[in-house]
Amino acid sequence: MTVARRPFVGKVVRHLLLLPFLVFALFPFYHMTLTSLKQDRELYDRHAVPLVITQGPTLEHYGKLLWDTEFLTWTKNSLLVAVLSTAVSVAIGTVAAYALARLKFAGVAALGTGIFVTYLVPTSLLFLPLAQIITWIGLGDSKWALVLTYPTFLVPFCTWLLIGYFRTVPKEIEECAMVDGATRIQALWRIVLPIAVPGLVCAALFAFTLSWNEFIYALTFTSSSEQITAAVGVTTELIRGDIYFWGSLMAGAVLGSVPIVILYVFFLDYYVSGLTAGAIK
Repeated sequence: MTVARRPFVGKVVRHLLLLPFLVFALFPFYHMTLTSLKQDRELYDRHAVPLVITQGPTLEHYGKLLWDTEFLTWTKNSLLVAVLSTAVSVAIGTVAAYALARLKFAGVAALGTGIFVTYLVPTSLLFLPLAQIITWIGLGDSKWALVLTYPTFLVPFCTWLLIGYFRTVPKEIEECAMVDGATRIQALWRIVLPIAVPGLVCAALFAFTLSWNEFIYALTFTSSSEQITAAVGVTTELIRGDIYFWGSLMAGAVLGSVPIVILYVFFLDYYVSGLTAGAIK
């Protein structure tokens, strides 16, 4: 083998080694897309081939989902709740993370650990006391209850994630800015945040994903079709007792995953770029 061909062969081998992981990651999306395009008689045929469409594709399930249910309203509610919750949580988490990463005061390490432990508390333990609070303030069966409660687990997550990013930003950059007359807030706004864009995007993506996929709070705090989110609406409206509308369920799963896929693809460069590279620039 010539020396010139070795890099090419090595690249091919690396791609072949990654192929099983790619199949593993894409198979759920492939399967739910395939199921959403199958006709009912093929879906419930015990002798049909599960991984291919043999009787022709159909868009009937998508039509039923979009026109016979309130899926568009549920999606609008999910977008509103996810965007507002993410914006509030990233804003609060940014300030908290910067204070824990830069300021020196008694108990700063214990406070950072406490924030992380707070994130680890499962929502299945918190939704009952939160439900009492939501009822007390009069936000029962309202999507605004979700905007209020989602930061309870998003803020600790964003804070803990951003602490690591802020600690990698050289302190000398801020010190130079403050020597030139900038306040600490101005140094944070004009110096640190532009450098920490990859970290902020990463925190926002994860927060948006958690908000978009959240189910327990949405099921507990909302009930009417005008207020529920897509995650709750698809499961409650398309599962009736022991009857599962598999085609429409998978159509809802496909359409529900589209915003997340678009966000990750659009911000992929920010997501994978290192914070150190941003600081050097």
